[in-house]
Amino acid sequence: MIKTIFKPCIAFVIFLTLPTLAQVPVTANPDHKAMLASKDPKLATNKKLVYDFWREVFEAGHTELAAKYMTENYIQHNPNVATDREAFIASVTKFKKNQNIADKISKPLVSITAEGDLVILTFVSEVKDPDDATKTYTTTWFDMFRVENGKIAEHWDNMLKL
Repeated sequence: MIKTIFKPCIAFVIFLTLPTLAQVPVTANPDHKAMLASKDPKLATNKKLVYDFWREVFEAGHTELAAKYMTENYIQHNPNVATDREAFIASVTKFKKNQNIADKISKPLVSITAEGDLVILTFVSEVKDPDDATKTYTTTWFDMFRVENGKIAEHWDNMLKL
């Protein structure tokens, strides 16, 4: 008797909690200046280096500026891009041509985090819902960079092999 009553009660409790499990949409932080700030001047410098690299080289396609931001032997952990600065340049020039450099990163930026020699850019990523192609949901995308002697020496992201 208790098992007969207990199972429907558990099912009902789970049903009632489902709305609390719903995803909260990821939102961008419009205050890039505040995200670039740090009490530690080295961390602020590293954040700015990565931020400017992203705006100027990656988003605007100004690969002629890559040497200003990247070590020659830059290490790439994205499985679709070969390692070293020249390979990165070749990859970017396939899909970006020199565009105007924006004052701010244009992709929806959530946060800039720096610790030691690492800087992480976190972005809003909007993805099609696999259960309903007419809907989308938001999640996060991360790009992490290691800074060495004032230049970007290494990069990680969550890209899958294409």
